[in-house]
Amino acid sequence: MRNIVTYQGYIRHKKVLILFVLLIVVLAALVAVSAGSAGLPLKEVLATFLGYGSGQASVIIFNYRLPRVIVAIVAGIGLASAGCVMQCILHNPLASATTLGISQGAAFGASFAIIVLGAGTQYQTLESVSFSNPYVVSICAFMGALLSTFIILGLSHIKKVTPESMVLSGVALGALFAGATTLLQYFAEDVKVAAVVFWTFGDLGRAGWNEVTIMAVATLLALIYFILNRWNFNALLSGEETAKGLGVNVTRLLILSMFISSLIASIIVSFIGIINFIGLIAPHIVRPLVGNDYRYLLPVTALVGSLLLLASDIAARLVLAPIILPIGAITSFLGAPMFIYLVYKGVGRR
Repeated sequence: MRNIVTYQGYIRHKKVLILFVLLIVVLAALVAVSAGSAGLPLKEVLATFLGYGSGQASVIIFNYRLPRVIVAIVAGIGLASAGCVMQCILHNPLASATTLGISQGAAFGASFAIIVLGAGTQYQTLESVSFSNPYVVSICAFMGALLSTFIILGLSHIKKVTPESMVLSGVALGALFAGATTLLQYFAEDVKVAAVVFWTFGDLGRAGWNEVTIMAVATLLALIYFILNRWNFNALLSGEETAKGLGVNVTRLLILSMFISSLIASIIVSFIGIINFIGLIAPHIVRPLVGNDYRYLLPVTALVGSLLLLASDIAARLVLAPIILPIGAITSFLGAPMFIYLVYKGVGRR
């Protein structure tokens, strides 16, 4: 009886934590909507959502601020949940779309589409670049990400390399794709080079409602798949043989999970550029709070990922307002120290 009460308290604590983090995300989203050069008090933001705001506030919020905030939430959820799953199935705490070269592969694919396939700029302003065929960019980005995925899976399950070697291989893949992207830029026209460079900066504001819908649907479907397999991920923590003994189809789980994770990363990267380290640091922030139980680790990690990207976007818009800093640079400043800490911690254990 005492054990049952203790377990119920454990479950209640995790549910309260999920609700608490969700509340923080909602508050951060409201702050992000109000933040910017055209200052909008929270009171006016709430009034606009209720239908009592001014026409100018409605235009600013629904045409500019709200899409950007939703993109931050969706992209944060997608990148964080994908990183969390990658770390599980590869048994590697340093695994993420960035450290395994998946984001860089997607970036090369997108650059190839812009420069070689002609999905470049349709018109260009000082603040944004519009791509003539964003769907071709998305498909090519996915193919680049998938190439990295297959290489990592091959090293992991055919050559049986160590987790540290997989991360080093990811760094090498990232350098390879970066070099290939540089060669494409070297022979490209100035306008296309500018489009690629602008794209790689990372910008939450370039995605319109159509792109938001695509990212949201893909992220939702992926998150549903991940949550439905939460018990399989828990079993995999004890090793592949143990998971097989419990009835888990490990090979199918690994392939589908890596496929879906790379799909989400490539879609997000293709629309908003490279967003570094969200998938790496979000799971490590959450694990001390909820442990490795994927019933709670996955949803809390997804929420923390959206919170990190919202906070980064607020900082990008306010630090040098009215100049908006590249969101990829802000997330790198957050993620790089965590990455160094994790590497140092791993060395210390040896």
